[in-house]
Amino acid sequence: MPAIALVAAGPRLGLSLGKIFGGHGFDVALIARSTEHLGELTAKLAAQGVAAAGFPADITERSALAAALDSAAERFGAIDVLHYSSQGAGSAETLRTTGALDVTVDNLQPQLESICYGAITATRAVLPAMLAAGSGTLLYTTGGSSVTPAPVFVSAGMAGAALRKWVLTVNGTLAGSGVYAGHVAIGTWIAGTPGAPAGTRVREPDDIARLYWDLHTRREPVEHLIEA
Repeated sequence: MPAIALVAAGPRLGLSLGKIFGGHGFDVALIARSTEHLGELTAKLAAQGVAAAGFPADITERSALAAALDSAAERFGAIDVLHYSSQGAGSAETLRTTGALDVTVDNLQPQLESICYGAITATRAVLPAMLAAGSGTLLYTTGGSSVTPAPVFVSAGMAGAALRKWVLTVNGTLAGSGVYAGHVAIGTWIAGTPGAPAGTRVREPDDIARLYWDLHTRREPVEHLIEA
Protein backbone atom coordinates (compact mmCIF):
# COMPACT_ATOMS: atom_id res chain seq x y z
CA MET A 1 0.00 0.00 0.00
CA PRO A 2 1.16 3.58 -0.57
CA ALA A 3 2.06 5.68 2.47
CA ILE A 4 1.86 9.35 3.38
CA ALA A 5 4.10 10.94 6.01
CA LEU A 6 2.48 13.84 7.87
CA VAL A 7 5.22 15.90 9.50
CA ALA A 8 4.15 18.14 12.39
CA ALA A 9 0.79 16.38 12.27
CA GLY A 10 -1.91 18.16 14.22
CA PRO A 11 -5.46 17.41 15.39
CA ARG A 12 -7.14 19.42 12.65
CA LEU A 13 -5.57 19.48 9.17
CA GLY A 14 -3.13 16.65 9.94
CA LEU A 15 -5.89 14.37 11.17
CA SER A 16 -8.07 15.25 8.19
CA LEU A 17 -5.25 14.52 5.75
CA GLY A 18 -4.80 11.16 7.42
CA LYS A 19 -8.51 10.42 7.00
CA ILE A 20 -8.67 11.58 3.37
CA PHE A 21 -5.52 9.82 2.18
CA GLY A 22 -6.23 6.81 4.40
CA GLY A 23 -9.67 6.57 2.87
CA HIS A 24 -7.97 6.22 -0.51
CA GLY A 25 -5.89 3.28 0.64
CA PHE A 26 -2.85 5.02 2.13
CA ASP A 27 -1.03 4.00 5.26
CA VAL A 28 -0.30 7.03 7.44
CA ALA A 29 2.96 7.87 9.21
CA LEU A 30 2.48 10.60 11.81
CA ILE A 31 5.45 12.64 12.99
CA ALA A 32 5.19 15.07 15.89
CA ARG A 33 7.01 15.84 19.13
CA SER A 34 4.53 14.41 21.63
CA THR A 35 4.16 10.64 21.95
CA GLU A 36 0.82 11.15 23.70
CA HIS A 37 -0.42 13.35 20.87
CA LEU A 38 0.68 10.78 18.29
CA GLY A 39 -1.18 8.07 20.18
CA GLU A 40 -4.38 10.11 20.12
CA LEU A 41 -4.14 10.74 16.38
CA THR A 42 -3.31 7.11 15.65
CA ALA A 43 -6.31 5.94 17.66
CA LYS A 44 -8.65 8.34 15.86
CA LEU A 45 -7.43 7.17 12.47
CA ALA A 46 -7.70 3.53 13.52
CA ALA A 47 -11.33 4.19 14.41
CA GLN A 48 -11.77 5.30 10.79
CA GLY A 49 -10.21 2.08 9.54
CA VAL A 50 -6.91 3.76 8.62
CA ALA A 51 -3.60 2.01 9.31
CA ALA A 52 -1.39 4.58 11.04
CA ALA A 53 1.71 4.71 13.23
CA GLY A 54 3.42 7.50 15.14
CA PHE A 55 7.10 8.40 15.00
CA PRO A 56 8.08 11.00 17.63
CA ALA A 57 10.53 13.72 16.62
CA ASP A 58 11.03 17.44 17.15
CA ILE A 59 11.03 19.04 13.70
CA THR A 60 13.79 21.45 14.74
CA GLU A 61 16.11 18.55 15.60
CA ARG A 62 17.22 17.64 12.10
CA SER A 63 18.85 14.29 12.76
CA ALA A 64 15.84 13.13 14.79
CA LEU A 65 13.42 14.24 12.07
CA ALA A 66 15.39 12.44 9.36
CA ALA A 67 15.59 9.31 11.53
CA ALA A 68 11.82 9.35 12.13
CA LEU A 69 11.16 9.51 8.40
CA ASP A 70 13.63 6.69 7.80
CA SER A 71 11.79 4.60 10.39
CA ALA A 72 8.45 5.40 8.75
CA ALA A 73 9.78 4.35 5.34
CA GLU A 74 11.09 1.11 6.82
CA ARG A 75 7.75 0.44 8.54
CA PHE A 76 5.58 1.07 5.48
CA GLY A 77 8.01 0.14 2.71
CA ALA A 78 8.27 3.64 1.24
CA ILE A 79 7.01 7.19 1.64
CA ASP A 80 4.96 8.06 -1.45
CA VAL A 81 3.63 11.41 -0.23
CA LEU A 82 5.20 13.88 2.19
CA HIS A 83 3.22 16.64 3.82
CA TYR A 84 5.07 19.22 5.89
CA SER A 85 3.25 21.84 7.91
CA SER A 86 4.59 24.02 10.70
CA GLN A 87 2.85 27.21 11.71
CA GLY A 88 5.96 28.45 13.45
CA ALA A 89 7.63 28.39 16.83
CA GLY A 90 5.98 29.90 19.87
CA SER A 91 2.36 30.55 20.77
CA ALA A 92 -0.25 31.75 18.31
CA GLU A 93 -0.59 34.95 20.33
CA THR A 94 3.15 35.66 20.12
CA LEU A 95 3.15 35.09 16.37
CA ARG A 96 0.03 37.21 15.90
CA THR A 97 1.52 40.19 17.70
CA THR A 98 4.85 40.15 15.85
CA GLY A 99 4.56 43.05 13.43
CA ALA A 100 7.08 44.17 10.82
CA LEU A 101 8.90 46.50 13.22
CA ASP A 102 9.01 43.82 15.91
CA VAL A 103 11.05 41.35 13.83
CA THR A 104 14.56 40.71 15.08
CA VAL A 105 17.21 38.20 14.12
CA ASP A 106 16.52 36.42 17.40
CA ASN A 107 12.75 36.00 16.92
CA LEU A 108 13.02 35.23 13.21
CA GLN A 109 15.54 32.41 13.62
CA PRO A 110 13.13 30.00 15.41
CA GLN A 111 10.57 30.52 12.64
CA LEU A 112 13.15 29.67 9.98
CA GLU A 113 14.17 26.56 11.91
CA SER A 114 10.58 25.36 12.33
CA ILE A 115 9.00 26.35 9.02
CA CYS A 116 11.82 26.33 6.50
CA TYR A 117 14.76 24.25 7.69
CA GLY A 118 12.54 21.44 8.95
CA ALA A 119 10.85 21.23 5.55
CA ILE A 120 14.20 20.99 3.78
CA THR A 121 15.36 18.29 6.20
CA ALA A 122 12.19 16.24 5.69
CA THR A 123 12.42 16.59 1.92
CA ARG A 124 16.02 15.44 1.78
CA ALA A 125 15.06 12.38 3.82
CA VAL A 126 12.41 11.15 1.36
CA LEU A 127 13.31 12.61 -2.03
CA PRO A 128 16.13 10.21 -3.05
CA ALA A 129 13.80 7.20 -2.84
CA MET A 130 11.09 9.06 -4.76
CA LEU A 131 13.52 9.94 -7.53
CA ALA A 132 14.74 6.35 -7.69
CA ALA A 133 11.13 5.15 -7.98
CA GLY A 134 10.23 7.83 -10.51
CA SER A 135 7.17 8.92 -8.55
CA GLY A 136 6.25 10.87 -5.44
CA THR A 137 4.43 13.89 -4.08
CA LEU A 138 5.81 16.64 -1.84
CA LEU A 139 3.22 18.93 -0.24
CA TYR A 140 3.92 21.92 2.00
CA THR A 141 1.59 24.17 3.96
CA THR A 142 2.24 27.72 5.15
CA GLY A 143 0.05 30.54 6.38
CA GLY A 144 -1.44 33.04 3.98
CA SER A 145 1.08 35.67 5.08
CA SER A 146 3.73 33.77 3.11
CA VAL A 147 2.02 35.05 -0.06
CA THR A 148 0.01 38.11 0.96
CA PRO A 149 1.74 40.60 3.31
CA ALA A 150 -0.12 41.08 6.57
CA PRO A 151 0.46 43.38 9.56
CA VAL A 152 0.61 40.34 11.86
CA PHE A 153 2.33 36.94 11.71
CA VAL A 154 5.23 38.74 10.03
CA SER A 155 8.12 36.57 11.21
CA ALA A 156 6.24 33.35 10.40
CA GLY A 157 5.25 34.86 7.07
CA MET A 158 8.86 35.64 6.23
CA ALA A 159 9.93 32.06 6.93
CA GLY A 160 6.93 30.75 5.01
CA ALA A 161 7.78 32.98 2.05
CA ALA A 162 11.27 31.49 1.96
CA LEU A 163 9.80 27.98 1.98
CA ARG A 164 7.27 28.91 -0.70
CA LYS A 165 9.98 30.24 -3.01
CA TRP A 166 12.00 27.06 -2.54
CA VAL A 167 9.02 24.77 -3.21
CA LEU A 168 8.13 26.57 -6.44
CA THR A 169 11.73 26.24 -7.58
CA VAL A 170 11.89 22.58 -6.55
CA ASN A 171 8.77 21.77 -8.55
CA GLY A 172 10.31 23.23 -11.68
CA THR A 173 13.57 21.43 -11.09
CA LEU A 174 11.75 18.10 -10.69
CA ALA A 175 9.85 18.42 -13.98
CA GLY A 176 9.99 15.14 -15.84
CA SER A 177 11.19 13.17 -12.81
CA GLY A 178 7.78 11.85 -11.78
CA VAL A 179 7.95 13.80 -8.50
CA TYR A 180 5.56 16.71 -7.95
CA ALA A 181 5.97 19.47 -5.35
CA GLY A 182 3.07 21.69 -4.34
CA HIS A 183 2.54 24.57 -1.91
CA VAL A 184 -0.68 25.52 -0.13
CA ALA A 185 -1.00 28.83 1.70
CA ILE A 186 -3.89 28.88 4.15
CA GLY A 187 -5.11 32.42 4.65
CA THR A 188 -8.14 31.54 6.72
CA TRP A 189 -8.83 30.05 10.13
CA ILE A 190 -9.36 26.31 10.31
CA ALA A 191 -12.38 25.25 12.37
CA GLY A 192 -11.36 24.29 15.89
CA THR A 193 -8.17 26.36 15.93
CA PRO A 194 -7.75 28.05 19.34
CA GLY A 195 -7.64 31.83 19.28
CA ALA A 196 -9.81 32.44 16.23
CA PRO A 197 -11.47 35.86 16.64
CA ALA A 198 -15.18 35.77 17.38
CA GLY A 199 -17.33 35.87 14.25
CA THR A 200 -14.48 34.82 11.98
CA ARG A 201 -15.41 32.63 9.04
CA VAL A 202 -13.66 29.29 9.25
CA ARG A 203 -13.04 26.37 6.92
CA GLU A 204 -13.58 22.77 7.92
CA PRO A 205 -10.32 20.79 7.93
CA ASP A 206 -11.82 17.90 5.93
CA ASP A 207 -12.76 20.32 3.14
CA ILE A 208 -9.22 21.70 3.04
CA ALA A 209 -7.70 18.21 3.13
CA ARG A 210 -9.61 17.23 -0.01
CA LEU A 211 -7.74 19.94 -1.87
CA TYR A 212 -4.46 18.18 -1.08
CA TRP A 213 -5.80 14.95 -2.50
CA ASP A 214 -6.71 16.82 -5.68
CA LEU A 215 -3.20 18.28 -5.88
CA HIS A 216 -1.71 14.82 -5.41
CA THR A 217 -3.84 13.23 -8.12
CA ARG A 218 -3.86 16.10 -10.64
CA ARG A 219 -0.24 17.11 -9.92
CA GLU A 220 -1.11 20.74 -10.56
CA PRO A 221 -1.08 23.60 -9.91
CA VAL A 222 2.18 24.14 -8.09
CA GLU A 223 0.49 26.54 -5.68
CA HIS A 224 -2.91 27.16 -4.14
CA LEU A 225 -3.97 30.02 -1.87
CA ILE A 226 -6.96 29.45 0.41
CA GLU A 227 -8.32 32.87 1.26
CA ALA A 228 -10.74 33.87 3.98
